[in-house]
Parts: sequence; structure tokens; C-alpha cells
Amino acid sequence: MNLDSGIFSAAVITVCVAPDTAERIVQAVEKMPWLVTASNFEAYISAARRPYIGPQLKAASACIAIVDFDHHPEEAVETTKYLQQLFPGKVTVIALAQSREPELLLLAMRGGCTEFLHKPLKMEAFHEVLRRLERQWTSTSSRPTPAGSVLSFFGAKGGVGTTTLAVHLAMYLVQCHGKRTLLIDNHSELGHVSVYLGLDGSRFHFNEVVRNVNRLDSELLQGFVAKHPSGLDVLTSPDIAGQTNTLDADAVSRTLEFLKTEYDFVVLDCATALDDNALAVIDISTRVYLVATPEIGAIRDLSRYVDNLMQIDYTTEKMHVVINRFSSRYAVSVEQIEKAIRLPIAIRLPNSYTELVRSVNLGEPVSPKIKSEFAAQIIKWSNTLVTAAPAATQSLLQQKKSSFVAMWM
Repeated sequence: MNLDSGIFSAAVITVCVAPDTAERIVQAVEKMPWLVTASNFEAYISAARRPYIGPQLKAASACIAIVDFDHHPEEAVETTKYLQQLFPGKVTVIALAQSREPELLLLAMRGGCTEFLHKPLKMEAFHEVLRRLERQWTSTSSRPTPAGSVLSFFGAKGGVGTTTLAVHLAMYLVQCHGKRTLLIDNHSELGHVSVYLGLDGSRFHFNEVVRNVNRLDSELLQGFVAKHPSGLDVLTSPDIAGQTNTLDADAVSRTLEFLKTEYDFVVLDCATALDDNALAVIDISTRVYLVATPEIGAIRDLSRYVDNLMQIDYTTEKMHVVINRFSSRYAVSVEQIEKAIRLPIAIRLPNSYTELVRSVNLGEPVSPKIKSEFAAQIIKWSNTLVTAAPAATQSLLQQKKSSFVAMWM
């Protein structure tokens, strides 16, 4: 909202769009019940080619940007990324192009565009985008309180079994309790969730869902998730090295807020680094599991990890320490660990290394139906979560109406 007038304000930016088309775009937006400020840029923009952006544009409640991808697709992607940095969490970037090649659509989407319109621009298609945005912006303030829980897993260091635990807990919530559960691989690249589950990791990833948060709804989400035979829904991480893109922390938060309305449990396997993305996840998490093994290096790192979180003023109530591969014969004692980290150990899991290595190599998680000490402990863990979770009074999925309109006509 515009704080001075109480009216919703929208910035409209066109980049490399033909003047007559740009004029029609602005006229269409001005018919909406918004206070509109418009600006047209004849050349692509980026951090290296920064144009003047007036205070009215920057102060707008939301921004609609239409970028022509025909002249130079790579520079159009740079423009998209720059606009996302300039209007963090409140910009909808629409790619406009003559071409209908799938490669261009994928380039635009991965660059951050959340809509794709074709030339010559059909105004009815653009009006539908505006109507969809109006419904989304209007419903944001009246969105029902999310019913789901967010469980995030962070390893004190690499190799402590964080992914293994996240995968099994998420799968057991489905198989043992019938809970609608989403498992997210929140690594910027080369996460192992898809490997552990034997899934194709080349499909759409969590980072692409985050970049599409401005048009995210139930139907669109189902086009992104992978389906495991257990019934678990999965969002993987990129399986190609060197294509890391930083995610906007506010967009991550808004994405998880939406996912909480779709699932009973959202489980995230996170990277170790405490960057802005990780802090956004921790902020929204119901429980944060800090995973370590009972050896000196991991306990030292866990202690530093806890200290860091406390310095950022995170409450210890949501932090739960998990000691994996615990063995009383060779491990550092429970008392020594708790003294070092100044937190109680919430969960201890047995050393089932051989069993779990075989599971990973086969791409088949340990079944809850077999006789296994590890499986028994994960079942107990899932039982505790289901008992603690509030019962939903009505299925949110039945209440939601999809607003997705296919981009590829």
C-alpha cells in the first residue's frame, strides 16, 4: 500500500518494448484500481548499465516489468536479474518475444521471468495476467493461517548424515502417517536428495519455484514437484555445477509461507553456510535440526554453529540437536557434548553406516517395514512430530482455487 494515500501503487517498467506496445501496456495497467507510475527504457539495463529509477517507482507496492527477449536474450536475462535486485520480493517480470522456442521459454524462466507473452501482444492475454496479479495481491492480506510445519536440517559440517536423516524422516511421515509432505533440497547446486531417492535431478528445482513465487499456486506447484513412489513430493537442487544463482531471502520466505498452506510438513535439507537464504529458512521453521556426529571435529563445529545462531538472537526453543551414528563404545559422551554446546541432545540415532551406504547406492531409503534399529528410531521421531502437530480442521487443498493460466499457448 502507498502509506500516504492508502491506495495500492504499481510501477510499470517496459524494456526494449516497441513504443506503441509500451503505450498499450501502460493504458491497460491504468485501467486497474491502482496508482500507476510508468517508465520505459529503450536499452537493456543491468548493474553495469544502471538507469535513473525515480523515487515513485521504487516506492511502489509492486512492480510489473515487461522485457523484450527478441533483441538479445542474454542481456534480457541480465535485465530481469537486475530488476529483481532493485525490487526485491515485489516484482513480476514478463518476457515478451516473437519466438515460441522452448529453449527461450526456459532461459526466461530460469532468468527469473514469471510470465511469458508472445508478439504481437494480445491484450486479452495481458489483461488476464493483470487480473491474476490483482487476485494475488488482494488475497495476500487475507490468506488463511498456514497449517503445516516447516522442519529444516542443518549439518554442523559435511558428512554427518544430514541428507540421510531429512530424506528418511520426510518419507516416514508419508508412509507411517499418511501426511502430505514436501522434501526440499535447499542446496544451491549438486544436492544429494534426488540421488538418495533414485529420482531424476534434472527437472525443475526449488530455486525455480522461488523465482516464480509471484505467480505460484497449487496447479503450478504440481508442475514443479517430483513424485516419489512412496507418495513423497520432492523439489531437487540443480545437478549441474557452476550455475549457482543467489536467491532473494524475502522470496524464499514467501515461497515457504505458501508451501505451508499446501502440505502438512515441509522438510528442508539445507547447506551448512548461514547465509541470508539459510536465515530466512530458520526464521520460518517450526523446528531447526542441527545435525552432528559424536567426534571432536563435528562437536567443535556444532558448538560454533550454536554460538553463531545465539548471537543472531535466535531462540533455542526451536533448535534441536541431533547426534547421528551414536555409539557408546567409541563416541564422545552425551555429557561432554551437552557441556560443549550448552544445549540438550534431543535425538540420538544409531550407527547404521553399512545399512545406509547400501541404501544410498541403491537409491532406495530404508523401509519402515523392515527390522532395523535405525528405522525404529526414525519412526519414533515421526510419531513425536505427528503428535505435536495441530490437527487441520479442514483440507486447505479443497479450499484453494487454481489461478494458473498456461504460458505456452
